[in-house]
Amino acid sequence: MRRTRRGLVGRQRPEPVRVDVVTDVLPVVLQRSGARRLRGLLLGRQVQRAEFAHGNGRCGRHQLFGVLAQDPAQPLNRPVLGQRTAWSTRGRTNAGLFPDAEHLHGDRDGGLAPLAGREFDAVIDTSGYFPRVVADSARLLAPTCGHYTFVSSVSVYDQNGGAGSDVDGPVGTIDDATIEEITETSYGPLKALCEQAVEQQFGDRSLVVRPGLIVGPDDPTDRFTYWPARIAEGGTVLAPGSPAARTQVIDVRDLAGWMVAMAERGASGRFNAVGPAQPLTIGALLDRCNAVSGAGADIVWADNQALLDREVEPWSDLPLWLGGDPELEWMDCVDPGPAMAAGLRHRPIDETIADTLAWHRANRDAPGRAGFRMSREREAALLAELALA
Repeated sequence: MRRTRRGLVGRQRPEPVRVDVVTDVLPVVLQRSGARRLRGLLLGRQVQRAEFAHGNGRCGRHQLFGVLAQDPAQPLNRPVLGQRTAWSTRGRTNAGLFPDAEHLHGDRDGGLAPLAGREFDAVIDTSGYFPRVVADSARLLAPTCGHYTFVSSVSVYDQNGGAGSDVDGPVGTIDDATIEEITETSYGPLKALCEQAVEQQFGDRSLVVRPGLIVGPDDPTDRFTYWPARIAEGGTVLAPGSPAARTQVIDVRDLAGWMVAMAERGASGRFNAVGPAQPLTIGALLDRCNAVSGAGADIVWADNQALLDREVEPWSDLPLWLGGDPELEWMDCVDPGPAMAAGLRHRPIDETIADTLAWHRANRDAPGRAGFRMSREREAALLAELALA
């Protein structure tokens, strides 16, 4: 990554699916109530850990696992796990999760034996980073599994020459397709190669989902969570850039429910999974955080360049902010229309804000949370220096 007068060039949006440092989960077999009892396999993270500069981790799926293992039509935290459900991990963490499930132990990289010959109606792969590893899973499962959903990322469009975010358009490429190191330049192209590995094995039985930033309760990355939590504390809140800048987020519960429904009906193709349904500005989002919390915070906006000059890091220090870089504006302008036509529905942003804030307040000291990069002390110093207090 290099810094310019406009900000950060080459930055990719951190992978949107949930991050949790304690989940080294391989497969989870999920079961969903309803007209059809789906035998589903949820593939979790592989053995390799991906490390990122500036705290932009992209590994793990604990919160998404939890939602996928529930009936999305029911209130959150009402599990539908049953006798046909299995939970397969490396057996190192979260041993108490889903006690009614069958527990299998394996490893995504070279330890797939527990899955050999097992039959599943649908596979949902939430954590594939390297084409070799994803290809191994897809190759093993293709003869016995009916459908494969691969959770990718809108980051596949980064480095595609500014060609936009059409699902059938160009994606980013990488010179060495065998590299197995996640960086801000390799992440998107490797995800694109993982998509291709799945499509090669499953053909029209494959579904590729490219989410934007996934938000909601149980998000230990503390990216979106920063804004509901900070604004709820009241006082003068430092906000970055222009309140008219676009932003996009999708509630994990909406994404998970839609993916399960798509898997149930064997949907195929590629979809951008972003939200909300209507364009949202960061100013409107922060105003809704203020309204939901009732804090009456004074939100003041600082110029992009003024913040960059003071080494305020886009996205990491002040989440959802892309530094005002026009080369990155596409990230918050991805079209949700085709996914909505295929059944994706978005809950009101106020509900996502309220539930995220409630989770934060109940889990302030939960292990594995990333924490907020912008401290109140640093914020106060910046406000004073910029004469915004």
